[in-house]
Amino acid sequence: MQEDSGSGPSRHSNKDEIWLPVIKSLPRSVVVLLFPAVLIIGVLAYTRETQPTLSGISSTKSSLSTTRTFKIPFSVQRETPLNCNVYNLTRTCPTNQDPIKEDDQSRPSGATCPDYFRWIEEDLRPWAYTGITQEMVERAKQPPPLFRYCGNDDTLDIVFPDWSFWGWAEVNIKPWEILLGELKKGNERIPWLNREPYAYWKGNPSVAETREDLMKCNVSQNQEWNARLYAQNWKRESEEGFKKSELASQCTHRYKVYIEGSAWSVSEKYILACDSATLLVKPHYYDFFSRGLIPGHHYWPIKEDDKCRSIKFAVDWGNSHNQRAHQIGKAGSEFIQEELKMDFVYDYMFHLLNAYAKLFTYKPSISGNATELCVESMVCGAEGLEKKFMMESLVKGPADTDPCTMPAPFDPPSLYAQLQRKKSSIQQIESWERSYWENQNITS
Repeated sequence: MQEDSGSGPSRHSNKDEIWLPVIKSLPRSVVVLLFPAVLIIGVLAYTRETQPTLSGISSTKSSLSTTRTFKIPFSVQRETPLNCNVYNLTRTCPTNQDPIKEDDQSRPSGATCPDYFRWIEEDLRPWAYTGITQEMVERAKQPPPLFRYCGNDDTLDIVFPDWSFWGWAEVNIKPWEILLGELKKGNERIPWLNREPYAYWKGNPSVAETREDLMKCNVSQNQEWNARLYAQNWKRESEEGFKKSELASQCTHRYKVYIEGSAWSVSEKYILACDSATLLVKPHYYDFFSRGLIPGHHYWPIKEDDKCRSIKFAVDWGNSHNQRAHQIGKAGSEFIQEELKMDFVYDYMFHLLNAYAKLFTYKPSISGNATELCVESMVCGAEGLEKKFMMESLVKGPADTDPCTMPAPFDPPSLYAQLQRKKSSIQQIESWERSYWENQNITS
């Protein structure tokens, strides 16, 4: 199953506005204007005409890492009950009865954050020297700080975790913490070598020309591009109870294709989690974690302008290099299982908002028209699957550990080294592909 978010090339739409879920390290009552600028950052988008300078932020060097194991000692000792009876009568959020002390020395320290957390400072770099002024926020003076679910090289958008981590009732996608466990079990049903030796994709091709182009790579009587592609009919799926779109049951092929829709797609994490080697069609967008992925290690890059031939080569190469292809699939799924745990999603939100708040040059005030949000205001009025997913993903109390420890930020040499590593890996694979097709032409 594939789903995407965004609207056309500019990618900016009302659907992309950030409505913050409950952060595990915050008290139960969350005031909307606790981070007031977060709610007015959607005023304007700023198109990046030139890349911001990389000099002057940090001189700390840090080596690149690709394989890491994280252990998070997470447990919730204090629970705050949900009281819809009182809220439905008063329509007032409860006061915080158990505030968290910022300098609680008894709290255990968290694990080291995954490497992709280093991009937080890069995303905030445009405001590193000027800070975020009141004029920037209220008048949307360029560049205004704008939070989105995805970004690209032509904008200064600050990427933030999307809604699907807390479930997506409209398409029956469960909350991430539950689904992650189901995907892990789904991987164990069919060993990699026993899976179908083709590239699999299932999604809605009508949302973007690039997906319609992908469908031309499907198997037919006249061609075999090693692809098995299926158009998703969401209306029929909804009527039939989503029986054929269960994500944990789609780990049946050795290779799975990821392709963007009108913008980035939330399906990326589900595809990577499948143990199948991910064939990733050249993307235009990134989300908060995808910049931590290394081509040739976590996924196999696919050309956007020559999809069919690129997919056929990738599958032929993988089927003749089973161990290496399986390693790519395992590296991708291990990244998702270990580095994209729900605790890290919350930690990313915390560190990003914390770093963002430090850039303010003024003290925001709560508007008289502000509306308070709390758990009750979101959950008590919900119904059906939406309420079920909210309750399943509800954090019942503050964590008893600190957030993960941030890795050293990029300095120019380390950032350049990472970008060059990705570029070199893609160039190497493209070189193999050219040689493959040259040999095919000679043979024919």
